[in-house]
Amino acid sequence: MLLQKPLTLSLSASLLLANLTPAAPTLAKSKPQNAPKNVIVFLIDDLGATDLGCMGSRFYQTPNIDRLAQQGMRFTAACSACTVCSPSRAALLTGKYPARLHITDWIPGEGRTDEKLLSPDWRMYLPTQERTLGNLFHNAGYSTASIGKWHLGGPKYYPEKHGFDINIAGTDKGQPPSYFSPYRIPTLKDGPPGEFLTDRESQEAVKFIEANKNHPFFLYLPHHAVHTPLMGKAEVVAKYRLRRKMDDKQNNPTYAALVESVDDSVGNILGALERLHLADNTVVVFTSDNGGLLGSTYNLGMRAGKGSVYQGGVRIPLIVRWPGITQAGTTNDTPVISMDLYPTLLNACGANVKPGQIVDGTNITPLLQGDSIAPRPLYWHYPHYHAGGATPYSAVRDGDYRLINFYENNKTEMYNLREDPLESRDLASSEPDVARRLLKQLNDWRKSVHSQPPVPNPAFGGVARNRTIRDLD
Repeated sequence: MLLQKPLTLSLSASLLLANLTPAAPTLAKSKPQNAPKNVIVFLIDDLGATDLGCMGSRFYQTPNIDRLAQQGMRFTAACSACTVCSPSRAALLTGKYPARLHITDWIPGEGRTDEKLLSPDWRMYLPTQERTLGNLFHNAGYSTASIGKWHLGGPKYYPEKHGFDINIAGTDKGQPPSYFSPYRIPTLKDGPPGEFLTDRESQEAVKFIEANKNHPFFLYLPHHAVHTPLMGKAEVVAKYRLRRKMDDKQNNPTYAALVESVDDSVGNILGALERLHLADNTVVVFTSDNGGLLGSTYNLGMRAGKGSVYQGGVRIPLIVRWPGITQAGTTNDTPVISMDLYPTLLNACGANVKPGQIVDGTNITPLLQGDSIAPRPLYWHYPHYHAGGATPYSAVRDGDYRLINFYENNKTEMYNLREDPLESRDLASSEPDVARRLLKQLNDWRKSVHSQPPVPNPAFGGVARNRTIRDLD
């Protein structure tokens, strides 16, 4: 674990922070020291790990997000719970692996019937029995709002059924019909003709913050951007056309305009927090639901993109600004995953999970403080086909190694991500002892979460099965 600018905290101070004693405010007009922390989560749709200036992009201009990173901690090995949207969203909101929830594809998925394997009977909604962040914050006395994309089931499973007081623009759909008003989104009143969707969602978020400036709030802001259909304001698209260099792998001016709209939103929200003297009492998280979509963007230094098993589909940006906990301008290379936000944000606000409640995520507050967490493996399970190139697979990352087990042909691949971030050298045969160990871990995990494997397609014959340790002998 590499941490730049390590925190210099005494043991007693660390213990106080771990017990959620709020740090002394640095703004003169901040809320009282014992006030509950507000929480804002930006979840950007399809934003790649390198689609920000602070993450290495030379094309996209993201000064507000870069400023957020300079004020907090930036994770350089953050991973999504899945390489498509609905499973990662469900994981973030519940703290559970998608495999455990049986929400393992974007809803409703492609439903292919022309492949060797068929998808299992997976769940296409987030059950209301699940205790989401919305539920827990609501029960803790917070005002709660979901503003933007939902994509976790129809009206019976909308945000209002999961503890959110307000649902603006959230439906069962995975993308907006248009980024310009009229939007044709049932849960969002159309604005003036030509109003831009990201701007509107940001404006609604600022209204919510203003209405709750004297009351603790949880704002879940899952912007529809930067998902297709790619649209941008004409003047911003024109600006990026002038910046474009065709030899750069990131060079799509319309996508760049969508990225800039997200950056504008971050600037709006951060500005509102400062204007209302809430900045020092608000935890801000910025992240994505999966890797960048090839054709829209390019995931620099990684293999493939959204929908793929490889790092281009899995790696995401993650920035956390937690006043009194994170030190400005720090980075951390510990692998973390979407579910970790659930226990971490609850820890920030002193909210409790139900006794016996299963939480797969790990509280990463120690990382945010400059300390470490116990090493643990991370897992993925995708029993589906995807247009981005994925065939059904499960995977495990333990330390620098990541092993992938493909269901269709019983093939296993393994990569050392520190030595080979492009995943170009398969080590499954040359390091068989490591591969056997990781495959056993993966098989044990699949059983423990009751994962659903794909099933044989009668049109093709054959049998679908999990690969066993003997297959490597």
